[in-house]
Amino acid sequence: MTALYTSIESILTIVLMIALGYLLQHNGWFDDNFGGTISKLLMKVALPASIFISVLQRLTLKKLVSLSSGLVYGFGAVILGYLIAFLLVKLLKVKPGRRGTFINMFVNANTIFIGLPLNLALFGDQATPYFLMYYVVNTVSTWTLGAFLMSWDDPTKDGSTSSSFNWKKLLPAPLIGFLVALVFLLLNIPFVNVGWLGFAVNTLTYVGNLVTPLSLIYIGIILAKAGFSTICFDRDSVVALLGRFVLAPALIFTLIMLGAHAGFGMPSLEAKTLIIQASAPGLAVLPILATEGHGDVEYATNVVTLSTVLFAVVVPIIMLLIQGI
Repeated sequence: MTALYTSIESILTIVLMIALGYLLQHNGWFDDNFGGTISKLLMKVALPASIFISVLQRLTLKKLVSLSSGLVYGFGAVILGYLIAFLLVKLLKVKPGRRGTFINMFVNANTIFIGLPLNLALFGDQATPYFLMYYVVNTVSTWTLGAFLMSWDDPTKDGSTSSSFNWKKLLPAPLIGFLVALVFLLLNIPFVNVGWLGFAVNTLTYVGNLVTPLSLIYIGIILAKAGFSTICFDRDSVVALLGRFVLAPALIFTLIMLGAHAGFGMPSLEAKTLIIQASAPGLAVLPILATEGHGDVEYATNVVTLSTVLFAVVVPIIMLLIQGI
């Protein structure tokens, strides 16, 4: 019952923020440029700040080293997820503009806003180190290949477009925020616990806290512009949801079982944490990334909304299935 209650509570919060964006847009509060403004603010300012401060507040070099063995399972599942998603894109002939979102739904999860509070409610503070391991995997995956695929899957490109290499697409601002934080960790540069830097930490924290509410309000804006008729269970959406809720947790479960048989077992709590995190809904920022890459924003909004709502049903099922681990 704890899993069901916590998941429903998290989802109601999300739904209310999406509804706020929907109502404000429906009542004409925002002009046509407001969505693009939110997109730029999140991608270039809020997300880099959020990732930088989150890494430094939640991780230390000692923790990172101690979790290094568990990272193998996380990255192994991510790599397999990308390969299967790429294969399905080809087999199903997913159209340009949707492919980046489709692949990201298979691989990358909403670990911070939904995954972290759910993990604390289900397993307590003792599972936080295991959550941090998955957080590192998910962050690296999202802001390297995940973000690159969203910009690569640009349906406005044509054969006549210059193919010159764009470093901005390879190094998006959120990834730079993560890399800078990683440098701080590796060099053991103090930041979050330095008293006289409290103003900087607070500023980055407040700016980073804009990410989730603005992303969800943006989803509401898109829904208001497109109408609820765009929320549907079409083929691409159903397969993407199966990838998020069935394939992703199944892959990491399989790797954990194979590792145990090979003599590389892990604590039960760590295994359960990894599987639950792999089952979290799609990234709330996918519609933002789709906007930046001129992709199918309505499709991205559809799968994020559906995965968020369905998560209330998925979590109790997953918890029931992993009780014996």
